[in-house]
Amino acid sequence: MAVDVASHYRSAADLAARATQPGMDGLKGSQILAIAGEVRELRAQGKAIHNLTIGDFDPRYFPIPDALRDRIKDELDAGQTNYPPAVGVPELRAAVVALYERELGLTFPIDSVLAGSGARPPIYATFATIVAEGDTVVYPVPSWNVSYYVYLNRGRGVPIVTQPETGFMPTAAQLAPHLSTARLLVINSPQNPSGTVITEEVLGELCDAILAENARRRELGERPLMLLYDAVYWQLTFAGARHLTPIGLRPAMAPYTVMVDAISKWWAATGLRVGWCVAPPWVRAKMQALVGHMGAWPARAEQLATAALLQDPSLLGDYLDHFKRQVQQRLELLQRGIEDMARDGLPIRCLSVAGAIYLSVQLDLVGRTAPDGTPLPDDEAVRKWILHTAGVAYVPFTCFDYPGGSGWIRLSVGSVSMADVEATLASLRAALTPFTG
Repeated sequence: MAVDVASHYRSAADLAARATQPGMDGLKGSQILAIAGEVRELRAQGKAIHNLTIGDFDPRYFPIPDALRDRIKDELDAGQTNYPPAVGVPELRAAVVALYERELGLTFPIDSVLAGSGARPPIYATFATIVAEGDTVVYPVPSWNVSYYVYLNRGRGVPIVTQPETGFMPTAAQLAPHLSTARLLVINSPQNPSGTVITEEVLGELCDAILAENARRRELGERPLMLLYDAVYWQLTFAGARHLTPIGLRPAMAPYTVMVDAISKWWAATGLRVGWCVAPPWVRAKMQALVGHMGAWPARAEQLATAALLQDPSLLGDYLDHFKRQVQQRLELLQRGIEDMARDGLPIRCLSVAGAIYLSVQLDLVGRTAPDGTPLPDDEAVRKWILHTAGVAYVPFTCFDYPGGSGWIRLSVGSVSMADVEATLASLRAALTPFTG
């Protein structure tokens, strides 16, 4: 007879408050995933939804490179199914070194490279290695998941609210009052959720401020201020935007910088989980131990296939050019449509296309009343009204720790066709037209 395990769970329900450590009670689930669940439920009910929430790629429109798929199959057929080294296979680490030397003009030692199953394990390992309980982490908002990592490591988060005028990037003046007490500064460019790219002037000023602060700390024998530079979208820049690195601008930043990367976004390979970071070797060694204990490394076959393609870009042919062009076309179509609505007096505007797979859009609806009488007191009420009235699903900046009431939202084009974008624009226009005048 089968054991009814569920009944035993129910009979021990009193353990719920005592079985886990209290610190986990405050860890919230992803608001983005909650919105995705709502979208799935509506679609299951037969409702047509234009889903621009997903920071992922629909393989119908954005398949992984054929050469990557074929190489993974070849590696599996060759028996590459054992545990890889916790630090990453030598071929992948060497390929990352070659990639950055070729594309960014940065020559890293191979012992600075650590592989991870996507970018998340290296990001988590950076926090766990650098941030002690009570340490200050400074980060601009909107930001992706930083507050969760701060919480998990019992740090003290200092979110810096950025503005659309600076592309939702922080300025040195904003950060300056906080650097003397900070242990870690987190910067993401191209940025999720805004789709904007940090400028040379701003990044240079931030690096100069970090270097000055660390010169002061060196004299006092204090722990340094470190920079986590999340660059997972760096190959997706458009319209003249240029990816920059802290070390490329200020080589003296090398001992203070952990740079995180992955194939997830620029090869549409989110599910293959191949990522890495480059870090000072003495930091990387401690991160390696943590990632090794978690087993949070990419599969051996995927690592070897990625290494082959990184070492020989000709294997990809025109993939990246085509991929970027398809993403850019969708983003620019969205931008043009929203700018047309704004010129027609509708309560909407957007920033210009710059990078990643996102467009920052502002809906000026908070505090208004919808034509059907629905009050729209906050960003969540607006989101739900747009979802149910226009069938357009998006992620508000409040899900990225941005203050409420701004009306700023993220639109993602990774899982939509050009026709989907056009239909989204038509639905938004129909919903917003009654607000003109």
